[in-house]
Amino acid sequence: MTHSPKAAVEMRGVSKFFGAFQALNAIDLTVAEGERIVICGPSGSGKSTLIRTINQLETIQQGTIKVDGTELTAGGDNVAKVRREVGMVFQQFNLFPHLTVLRNCMLAPLKTGRATKAEAEATARKYLERVKIPEQADKYPAQLSGGQQQRVAIARALCMEPRIMLFDEPTSALDPEMVKEVLDTMIDLAREGMTMLCVTHEMGFARAVADRVIFMESGAIIEEAPPEDFFGAPKSARLRNFLGQIA
Repeated sequence: MTHSPKAAVEMRGVSKFFGAFQALNAIDLTVAEGERIVICGPSGSGKSTLIRTINQLETIQQGTIKVDGTELTAGGDNVAKVRREVGMVFQQFNLFPHLTVLRNCMLAPLKTGRATKAEAEATARKYLERVKIPEQADKYPAQLSGGQQQRVAIARALCMEPRIMLFDEPTSALDPEMVKEVLDTMIDLAREGMTMLCVTHEMGFARAVADRVIFMESGAIIEEAPPEDFFGAPKSARLRNFLGQIA
């Protein structure tokens, strides 16, 4: 008998309001451990809000969210516990300009008491190697290209050794020639079996690594399918229209 993989993220009936505006409408989503999910949809469809609820950067008004079996909506210690398990990479790199690349990567493990200084440095160097910029360790963010800065942001998130990685449009602030180096880094992570949820319009990336692609509109999941069905045989007119616009 084969065991189904453990759920890394479970969302049930999740709704989120900003004042009178409903950003998420009764979302049900289960992400298995090791699964790679790409979320796409028009601007304002709730994609970024959805992944920001997974580490409680956005709180929800209705429903439940569990990460690795820990219920987030219970608040308090659970939120801190989950944030240690979940790495996030944003559209803007959010690096500290006054710290070197190495120090940026060492900061969180030191602040949370997860590592000694020597351990934090070894981990930081390991992940800078992983994202293929070990030689940039002693530079400051302003000395790097946008693509390099985003790879530092990925390394920094990995330094907390998360079980789940969230990417919120990680290439949308980059010049086109820098997009590939960041996507290549993410593809490498995906191939190593990292559980990933990625909001992106990079459909080539979705085809290459996603186990499932999700289309959102007006705060709801309209359609979800493996890439070959999602791109090859979209069921809804709304998804067909969206794919026609970005193709």
